[in-house]
Amino acid sequence: MKILVIQGPNLNILGHREPQIYGHFTLEQIHQNLSAQAKQNGAELEFFQSNFEGEIIDKLQECIGGEYVGVIINPAAFSHTSIAIADSIASCGVPVIEVHISNIHAREEYRTKSYTGAVSAGVITGFGAFGYHLALMGILQIANEIQALKAQQSQQDKNK
Repeated sequence: MKILVIQGPNLNILGHREPQIYGHFTLEQIHQNLSAQAKQNGAELEFFQSNFEGEIIDKLQECIGGEYVGVIINPAAFSHTSIAIADSIASCGVPVIEVHISNIHAREEYRTKSYTGAVSAGVITGFGAFGYHLALMGILQIANEIQALKAQQSQQDKNK
């Protein structure tokens, strides 16, 4: 079971960037902890970080008919501005859970609107780095439910 983890702009400088808001964890530390949790649950993660909108869109498009069962994405500031990334999420063909380290609803007004969250299966916001673990549990649950439904449908098709 392979899950794509996409990190948006400025997340590569976590641990240095406004630690009073985003905490002291680095992106590498978040990825190490998440990988350990994924391994315990029989999943494999692929990590991707970009500060460029088009690269994030290209990566989401790789999900179409691909090997991923789901996506965890922190689009960072792009969540408030990018209809293009929202369109890619909506058309990628796998469940997507959006994560925000800070509570975007308790921040500046321009941060409270999430175009990308509106088309995601779920949004986790305000739990710090732990939000990634919650997103992983969510993606695993959704992927297992989809897998079970497909198996049930396959069995029903055989019985016809």
